[in-house]
Amino acid sequence: MGYIQPSMDRMVGAYPTCSICGSDQIQQEAFTKWSRARLEWELTSTLDVFFCEVCGLRGGPDWKLDEMFRRKRICRLNDELRRSPGENDMVVVTAGVQTLGPEVIADVSALVAAFEAFTGDNDPHAEHDFGAITLDGQKLFWKIDYFDRRLKTHSPDAANPDVTCRVLTIMLASEY
Repeated sequence: MGYIQPSMDRMVGAYPTCSICGSDQIQQEAFTKWSRARLEWELTSTLDVFFCEVCGLRGGPDWKLDEMFRRKRICRLNDELRRSPGENDMVVVTAGVQTLGPEVIADVSALVAAFEAFTGDNDPHAEHDFGAITLDGQKLFWKIDYFDRRLKTHSPDAANPDVTCRVLTIMLASEY
């Protein structure tokens, strides 16, 4: 099975807008029921009926992505991976780096974790997903890729850690 693009309304940073006036003041109709135990109304289901508070349009909204929010979230998740890999993260060290030995690998890992020299040239998408370091005259690269949780294809939403496995690869520059 190949890459499947999720519905935009399921992506991190997605929000509905009115297809007529562009407002983000959208309501969705729903059913609720009274909870005797909690003494409040509880949401039971939502309907596919939407209403724009600004122009009064009833109908389905257009969906937009807050790209800046997504970029910042991806950047934060990538920085967390470099500093302390999480449950859904992987770190891969290439064969060339492995030949340098465990002490050098530890030093390289510390340099990757501390890397902050991001610029518009080496980080054009502001995701902190690539870097170059030098240790004892040896140039190394590191990069982060986003896969689905089964590691079979690209992640459907790199900003969503629930559906993404981040893979940090550390390699000799000559292995790139």
